[in-house]
Amino acid sequence: MAIQCNIMPSGRMSLPINVRRPLGLEDGGIVLVKATDAGVLLRSMPQAVAQAQAAAQRYTNASVDDFLMHRRSESGE
Repeated sequence: MAIQCNIMPSGRMSLPINVRRPLGLEDGGIVLVKATDAGVLLRSMPQAVAQAQAAAQRYTNASVDDFLMHRRSESGE
């Protein structure tokens, strides 16, 4: 689904509610923007975190959460 968004002179653009709502994007939310050969990719922070966790999972037998829990226990948190 392609949606037209206008870019303001300040560089800002508005994402319509029917794009934001399914992604859980609220006012003041964070969106990660990546330029690719195919165009521009927008990801919500939860999507980016899930992708990073999946990538890390490929390189270790433990989950990212297990790794962080282990590091916190080592530091006494």
